[in-house]
Amino acid sequence: MNKFIALLIISISILSCSNGSQYNDPIPLHDSFKITSKLLKETRVINVWTPPNYKTSNDSLPVLYMPDGGVVNEDFPHIANTISKLVENKSIPPIILVGITNTDRRRDLSGFSKVKDDAQYCPLTDGAKDFRAFISDELILEIDKKYRITSEKGIIGESLAGLFVIETLLLQPETFNFYIAMDPSLWWNDHYLVKNTEHYLEKFTEKRIKLWFAASDAEDISIHSKSFSEILKNKSPETLIWKFSNEPKEHHNTIFRATKEKALIWTLNKDEAK
Repeated sequence: MNKFIALLIISISILSCSNGSQYNDPIPLHDSFKITSKLLKETRVINVWTPPNYKTSNDSLPVLYMPDGGVVNEDFPHIANTISKLVENKSIPPIILVGITNTDRRRDLSGFSKVKDDAQYCPLTDGAKDFRAFISDELILEIDKKYRITSEKGIIGESLAGLFVIETLLLQPETFNFYIAMDPSLWWNDHYLVKNTEHYLEKFTEKRIKLWFAASDAEDISIHSKSFSEILKNKSPETLIWKFSNEPKEHHNTIFRATKEKALIWTLNKDEAK
């Protein structure tokens, strides 16, 4: 990978190894609480959006988890507002959104890397392992206590968070029922995940999983998403229902907003085919 180009992409993107927003989305009504994590050894702020009729009904709902889930300069407001609109017009079934506010996203969303040059973007330590354990072993249990939820749950992320989504799919696919990743940073660690995808798929779960992922015009990033798609074409197990959306007219800093609605509609509607 051309590291100079990659650094340029990262420096101008809204969601790469740093996170900032160029939008000013209205913050919807939501719950917030803190959870003290033994695994992360820190306190995290969790933001939860529920559909308007949640508090007046007895329905249990699926859950969508989201890194980069803070309300200030992160993605919770625009994803919550999008889901609200899609639920209102019946494009998707009702769902609860759980946003995880960042403290150090570079640490939390990147796995181990043996490539020394990667250290200029994110730590080389496997922070994603601890962050994934926090979600599966602490946060999900807390959400289960506080809200009426079904067993259906998924995760959404873009760029570095997209890398975390794909890594979770391959390493621990049973963590979620559905996965959404826009422009995942699959170049990380000399595109280790892509190079080892076939190995992971050989041991893939028998549980039915859905995956939606997209690529922008950022060639040094999208080339690996396209390679990942080609592997899935030939090696995807029947239990993995997936869709790749190639978006050459979108940029790294526009693809999340450009594709979020069709990603959610395809993923959350049970009648969508492979």
